[in-house]
Amino acid sequence: MYKFIFFVLLAFSTSFFILAESSHTRKSIEKGMPIPLFKSGDIIFQTTTGGQSLAIKLATKSIYTHVGLVFYENNIPLVYEAVQPVKKTPLMEWIKKGVDGHYVVKRIIGADSILSPDRLNQLQVRFYAFINKNYDLYFGWSDEKMYCSELVWKLYKSTTGLEIGRLQKLSDFDLTSQEVKQKLKERYGTNIPYNEVVISPQSIFDSNLLVTIKSHR
Repeated sequence: MYKFIFFVLLAFSTSFFILAESSHTRKSIEKGMPIPLFKSGDIIFQTTTGGQSLAIKLATKSIYTHVGLVFYENNIPLVYEAVQPVKKTPLMEWIKKGVDGHYVVKRIIGADSILSPDRLNQLQVRFYAFINKNYDLYFGWSDEKMYCSELVWKLYKSTTGLEIGRLQKLSDFDLTSQEVKQKLKERYGTNIPYNEVVISPQSIFDSNLLVTIKSHR
């Protein structure tokens, strides 16, 4: 009899614990804490801080200064990004690095057919060929070093043939502000490569090949 009462109490306490955990999970969901669900190949944008970020904002006339590629590995959402060095970052950690947690996620139109499992595998293999490469402070177009929007553009181009965003030259941007001039001087001295091919986060953001999936403010 006592054993029966013990097991009843144990079952009740276990059920209470599970319900408490479920309640906690629901509250977390209501607070927006759970990891958002996207798809491998989605492109995620954010605003970062710092002198370079300000220069990028002014030169490109955009609030978006950093971009990465969402990719799931073993059902864990990561962001493939070019910082120092090129690496993969857990999605929520990446989001928290942005100003006020704001981000926008875009997806290629027709993603279900374009990003087949084989294509996604190719994309991942291509990324791993870039991983641990140094960040390119000079925004060159070679594969020796890599900056954020260059990584995303080249991953898509090399695996799907699509050009997500219009390539520009450095001279196409607004280089007139003092902050931009200072950064150019720091990086290049008097030999500014005005004809260097460049892809900006904003150019990718504006691509008509993408559709917005989520904008979180």
